[in-house]
Amino acid sequence: MADLYFAWWNLENLFDEENAPGRIDWLKRKLARELAGWTPAVLDTKLGQLSQVIRWMNGGQGPDLLGVCEVESEAVLAKLAARIAADGGRGYAMAHRDTPDQRGIDVAFLYDPQLFDHAEIFSHFVVRRTGTRDLLQVNFTHKPSGTPFAVIGNHWPSRSGGQYESEPYRMTAGETLGYWHGRIREERGVAFPVLAMGDFNDEPIDRSLREYAIAINARLRVENADRPTFWNLAASVEAAGVGTYYFNNDPNMLDQMLVNRSIIRGEAGLKLALDAAGQPRFAIERFPAMVKAGTYGVPRKFGRPSEAGFDPTGFADHYPVSVVLQA
Repeated sequence: MADLYFAWWNLENLFDEENAPGRIDWLKRKLARELAGWTPAVLDTKLGQLSQVIRWMNGGQGPDLLGVCEVESEAVLAKLAARIAADGGRGYAMAHRDTPDQRGIDVAFLYDPQLFDHAEIFSHFVVRRTGTRDLLQVNFTHKPSGTPFAVIGNHWPSRSGGQYESEPYRMTAGETLGYWHGRIREERGVAFPVLAMGDFNDEPIDRSLREYAIAINARLRVENADRPTFWNLAASVEAAGVGTYYFNNDPNMLDQMLVNRSIIRGEAGLKLALDAAGQPRFAIERFPAMVKAGTYGVPRKFGRPSEAGFDPTGFADHYPVSVVLQA
């Protein structure tokens, strides 16, 4: 079986240039102050920083498939893909769908078209939401083996206004993910591989993931379950006191990978790869250049010219995560 490297990264406000053509009027008005100074030169610098990290991944080969969030449009995602290729990286294809997000940022995927085809894209609407994107499901096929599988990208509501005050919105997003996981099983069978990834804005121990998405830290329970359940691969990493996002220098494990029973068992041609100790090959990608100097290991964010702390030598305010599967 061949290794396949899947990754996820919150790109931190990857907007097109300040006066990008095609931006709808309400979004222009909403973003006018936020994007002040976001010139083509600043965007080009941001793309170069993102390209560098993406090309570092997977031992310098780049991900086989990369989920991203905080992307304004297909046009700016295409600029990122072109920059990666121009810098000597892979020639990625894209899977993206515009959503009516309040800040105009979406979830999307970059993937190697020599390895994967995608035939279907579903945008799962989240009811009674605030500040969140629809869940983006893409049904891929691994071309060399002919194995079909689904990947669901998530960017759940933030903790703005307070973690517990905003928690019901993430519970709703988790319920939506759990519902569509069940529907995939009904439509494609219980052996159909499903991988969910994203910035969940909650940690693996929180109710939105455990009780609503049914994503738990119990491999055997998921492996033997008859209902739609995920194994949350980030839960054991969180227990080590690390995170992908830092708030007041405190690590938060917000970016996660969830796999269903089929992937654990390898029931349908896509299987979770294990290391020599029998553990999943899940990791936080913390390259040295991405880490802010100091005690806490905070990511070096890029920011925006319109805010304090803008750093054109930074990258993003989240670390990427990755997992290795086999097909």
